Amino acid sequence: MKKSGNILKVAFRAIGRNKMRSILTMLGIIIGVACVIATIGIGEGARIQMESQLKSLGTNFLMIFPGTTTSSGARSGWGSDSKLNEGDVEAIRNDCQSCAYISMSTRSVAQVIYGNQNWSTSIQGGEVDWPLIRSWNLEKGVFFTDADNRAAAKVCVIGKTIENELFRGEDPIGKMVRIKNIPFRVIGVLEPKGGSMMGQDQDDVVIAPYETVRKRLMGARGTNIGMIMVAAVSNELVDRAAEEVSALLRQRHKINKDAGQEDDFMIRSQTEMLQQAEMQSKTLSILLWSIAGVSLLVGGIGIMNIMLVSVTERTREIGVRMAIGAKGVDIRSQFLIEALVLSLSGGLLGIFLGLGIQKAVAHFGGWPISLQPEAVTMAFFFSALIGVFFGFYPAQKASRLDPIEALRYE
Repeated sequence: MKKSGNILKVAFRAIGRNKMRSILTMLGIIIGVACVIATIGIGEGARIQMESQLKSLGTNFLMIFPGTTTSSGARSGWGSDSKLNEGDVEAIRNDCQSCAYISMSTRSVAQVIYGNQNWSTSIQGGEVDWPLIRSWNLEKGVFFTDADNRAAAKVCVIGKTIENELFRGEDPIGKMVRIKNIPFRVIGVLEPKGGSMMGQDQDDVVIAPYETVRKRLMGARGTNIGMIMVAAVSNELVDRAAEEVSALLRQRHKINKDAGQEDDFMIRSQTEMLQQAEMQSKTLSILLWSIAGVSLLVGGIGIMNIMLVSVTERTREIGVRMAIGAKGVDIRSQFLIEALVLSLSGGLLGIFLGLGIQKAVAHFGGWPISLQPEAVTMAFFFSALIGVFFGFYPAQKASRLDPIEALRYE
């Protein structure tokens, strides 16, 4: 016990004697561990926020868009010539058992005016299932009815941003706003949803009956549809709902996949978008982990180099210690402890620096962060492992010095 205490005392004394060199030795470990803590916290926070934003759109949500079309040899990109129509919507509603809610949808941009206030925003047309598909409740008022949609009634439901920008504390329910010089009565206000994963304000929106937007605001004729929104019965049935809708639309549009014909529609699901987002997040995490790993490796090599220099500078000291009875294992233990103390101290300082970077990014950049205790623990033990791994060779070299040659060293 006494011998171990002496070895520790000698090791700490050696570190304290060269403070600047010790700090420079720890620098690589400090930067590496700080990178690990900061990148994991920021990356995990971004992933959680992305998942939350996607789930806020509705987890069992499918969007059906017009696809590419070919007419007389001329090919058109998706959305340029919609083959989707109201008959498709009715067929999906009647025949697809895995689909719980369905709504036609269209979108326009217009200036909304109330009194002497005005605001440019997105005007979305939908049917009565729209809030059920989007999992979006009303904060106050009511949603429009199927009768309002069929009659192309001039009513609307507004997002929280519209309420704040136009009404400024006044209750908007029952008030009249003008959209493209057409008066609309506000009948409801949606609950706030916040920003989307693309950074757009989801509350900056006006929802009106689909037929009202199509006929009164867009002046559209015919029955072609820009987008169909569908909610599956459950999250587990999203894939089956997509398969049922695809099979039905191919049958109705006379598309033969076996003959190599392309679909004239596209189906996108939240699950697919979530998987893409997770893949992007994983790629980013691998990149950040690689950078942190290289920093830790450089830090470890730095410890080894400094310890080798230290062994050379202290050759006579090692010789004296051996001459008065110290064994090779004692010398090895001393240098290993020095390497371990340096790496653990660097790890602790790196953890505090990483947490500080997280706080700074959250405060100044407004980015979400997520503190991961397991990442902190892992970084600490990994720094200890680096100290032992890279400190072993210098310690072994010191323990094998010939005491006589060491005493003669100048």
